Amino acid sequence: MYNNNKRFYSPQFSEMACVSVRRLAWALGVSMPKAVDTIVKELSSAFSSSVVCPKCKDKSKCAVCSFSQRQTA
Repeated sequence: MYNNNKRFYSPQFSEMACVSVRRLAWALGVSMPKAVDTIVKELSSAFSSSVVCPKCKDKSKCAVCSFSQRQTA
């Protein structure tokens, strides 16, 4: 089961991305990891599962992927 508290991947952000995420986190009143989650959720809504899912390289995570969940809903 997906655990919201577990870190799965720690990307290296550019300085501009790090500074921007930090400021968005402050504006939202949340931590940077929560701000990144919010950004990903919002940005994900702009992409169709019919575009994303066929290009997926890890079908083992469909059960916790928002794109796959939208596709089957």
